[in-house]
Amino acid sequence: MLKRDFHVMACSQRSFNMCHASNLIKLSDNTVITVFFAGSHEGKSDTAIYMCREKEGESSVPVKIASANEAHWNPVLFELSEDDFVLFYKVGNVIATWKTMIMHSYDKGLSWTAPYEMVKGDIGGRGPVRNKPIRISSGAILCPGSLENGPWRAFLDISHDNLRTFEKSAEINYQEDGIFSPLNKDIEVSEQSFSGKGVIQPTVWEDDKGVHVLLRSTYGKVIRADSTDGGKTFLKPYPVNMDNNNSGLDAVYVNGKLYLVCNPVGGNWADRTPLTLFSSDDGINFKEEAVLADGPGEFSYPCIRAYGNALYISYTYSRKNIALDKFTID
Repeated sequence: MLKRDFHVMACSQRSFNMCHASNLIKLSDNTVITVFFAGSHEGKSDTAIYMCREKEGESSVPVKIASANEAHWNPVLFELSEDDFVLFYKVGNVIATWKTMIMHSYDKGLSWTAPYEMVKGDIGGRGPVRNKPIRISSGAILCPGSLENGPWRAFLDISHDNLRTFEKSAEINYQEDGIFSPLNKDIEVSEQSFSGKGVIQPTVWEDDKGVHVLLRSTYGKVIRADSTDGGKTFLKPYPVNMDNNNSGLDAVYVNGKLYLVCNPVGGNWADRTPLTLFSSDDGINFKEEAVLADGPGEFSYPCIRAYGNALYISYTYSRKNIALDKFTID
């Protein structure tokens, strides 16, 4: 059973037209750091990475922490150690050829180092494309990535040395014939995205059976793939009992239960409302726990993390704000 503790809007004092694709981390003093990209419109060269700090129901003014003369996308946070926070993000006006940048903070997000390329010379985007990395039982860090240069497909970037070097897993491909719908002009995405087909943006977890991913797809269903070798290779992917609207999803594994946040809506480029929190004992069948947001608008691209018996969830709120919710697991 879940109890909703609070609901906060992070960007009430904003200087930008649009914000999207949030990610979060909680500090030991209960401050929540939220990052996202924002600017005039998704894919425009004025988009940049912003950060807010939320505590006790109050949010700071958004602060720009990374910008250049190209579009910025999909920031992802990872706590490498208590004194080393890592920020991944994508840079590039063309998604198919964007690159992944990394910055570090050694003072819990108060300041950041200069950015550097995660994999020097890479084109297409290594590392986490949208969802959080996890550290598995072997000690390896798994970064859930995907590629959009051609058919959409997913992979994991695996690091055995605390993000100094990376080994790319086998790619996860899933294609169905004859399932494609026209674009939905009500969704404020970059026009270049509408021609894609396949699976992208995995969320990853580990249990006693291995490493697993759930994937956003263009086929109206969430797709799952399983690995028995620590994420190096995957068995044949398959749909689970959850609709997907070709929009981002995220999950976290807590005490034998998987918690998933997504739009439970079928169809390619279908509406991005409602946004709902589910639980599952098997990662295939899901039970609704709470509706985070519904009604007209876009409520999308969630990030969910677990800290003890608490779930923290951030998500896009109609492209004008970033919402942050906390739930306690009773």
